[in-house]
Amino acid sequence: MPEVIFPGPEGRLEGRYHPQKVKDAPIAIILHPHPQFGGTMNNRVVYNLHYAFHEIGFTVLRFNFRGVGRSQGEYDQGVGELSDAASALDYLQSMNPNAKHCWVAGFSFGAWIGMQLLMRRPEITGFISVSPPANMYDFSFLAPCPSSGLIINGSADRFAKPQDTRILVDKLHEQKGITITHEEMEGAGHFFEDPYMDPMIETVQTYVKRRLTESTR
Repeated sequence: MPEVIFPGPEGRLEGRYHPQKVKDAPIAIILHPHPQFGGTMNNRVVYNLHYAFHEIGFTVLRFNFRGVGRSQGEYDQGVGELSDAASALDYLQSMNPNAKHCWVAGFSFGAWIGMQLLMRRPEITGFISVSPPANMYDFSFLAPCPSSGLIINGSADRFAKPQDTRILVDKLHEQKGITITHEEMEGAGHFFEDPYMDPMIETVQTYVKRRLTESTR
């Protein structure tokens, strides 16, 4: 999988880009967990999400936020990281201008960034939020949430408490015109350590495949 360097708001950003041979394949970006707690694009959940999307026909980009790995800049409380994600999506779209579907997937801190990106970019047709930290970050910007998606978390998550995720999902369920699917995996922790990783990825793939066959947002 080719390493790529593309321009971000604070200098270059480092990524891994995995194109499809098929012309105009759907595209997805994958966002990693918190840079100050060891989050990188090679995080196991992020890596597995990347391949999950590629396996079902997406051209995929994952990248390091500013200050992580070879990406320039320094941590910016989520504000700069949202700009990094927008730059990554710009780069992915410039390489795939005619993609009909555009998805964003994020894990933990990356789920929070991904859902903010969703609000800014109407071309995003679906999202995956894995272990969204609804107890640590304000998700009230999702009013209204512009597209349908899957929120997946573990019942044994000690970092992003399941009850906070349920409250977030309940709020989103009140919105019309979109469908939020929520899967809480019994026994799984924040990082979906084995044996929970494979079933989590399978849930994601099943959901995305189903959505690709539907015409609604």
